[in-house]
Amino acid sequence: MSKMRKWLSPILAGGAAGLANGFFGGGGGMLLVPLLTRRCGLSQRKAFATSVAVILPLCVLSSAIYFFRGGLDFGTALPYLLGGLAGGFAGGKLFKRLRMDWLRRAFALLILYGGVKALFF
Repeated sequence: MSKMRKWLSPILAGGAAGLANGFFGGGGGMLLVPLLTRRCGLSQRKAFATSVAVILPLCVLSSAIYFFRGGLDFGTALPYLLGGLAGGFAGGKLFKRLRMDWLRRAFALLILYGGVKALFF
C-alpha cells in the first residue's frame, strides 16, 4: 500500500468527524469510533480514547469559529463546561473499570437516543 493510500482513509475520516463537529457541535466521535475499530484495528477501548484525543482539537477549532462569528454564548456555556469537566474527569477515571460490553451498549443507546430525538423532537 502506498503512503498516500495509507493516509487517505484516516484523513477522510477525520474530515468527516470535523464536518460533524462543525455542523452539529459534536458527533465526530460517533463517526470515528467505528472507523478506528474496523479500519485501524484498535480495540473498542482504545478507539474510544483515541477518538477523544482527535475530537479535542476539532472542538477547539469549531468553538473558535463560532466565537469569532458571534455564535458562542460563554455565559450559557460555562455551567455546562464545568459539569462537563467534572464528568469527563470521572469518566476517564472509571473508563478502565467498566466492562467493554456495557460501554458498547451505553454508546449504542446514546447514538439511538440522539437519533430518535433528532428525528422526532
